[in-house]
Amino acid sequence: MPRTCTVCVHPAREAIDKALIAGEPYRGIAKRYEASEAAMFRHREHLPATLVKAQAAETVAQADDLLQQLQALRNKAMALLLKAEAAGDYRTALAGIREARACIETLLEVEGELDRRPQVTIVTNPQWIELRSVIMGALLVHPEAREDVVTALGRVGSHAVA
Repeated sequence: MPRTCTVCVHPAREAIDKALIAGEPYRGIAKRYEASEAAMFRHREHLPATLVKAQAAETVAQADDLLQQLQALRNKAMALLLKAEAAGDYRTALAGIREARACIETLLEVEGELDRRPQVTIVTNPQWIELRSVIMGALLVHPEAREDVVTALGRVGSHAVA
């Protein structure tokens, strides 16, 4: 017969559940409530689904709030930019442009419209060019295999393989 979960019958179960859902470390929760770290780990399977959903909803609400704050910053930067420009204070106007641009870029990143991750074009990469030459050279004595490789590589990209 399986053992009863010690956390499920713990007098502070509700607080433990909230701490687990909040992502607190098992060790800290176990120490605070005088339970074992292993019990905390096993108990995560017993967390009420409603608490998990509530935590997810709270996270979404926080993200929405941060997005609104960022949009408000962008609007404020734009308003200050227009005031500085109207007053002929071009140095401040340029600073306002920089701030507004930074806000817009951050919004675009958050919305997935701007990706700053580096992109590598392998076709022009010197290491790929060298590797391709070695492969094609080795396949010269195997014309059918060479043809198959050229065809397969041609399907991967629009660049011709020599």
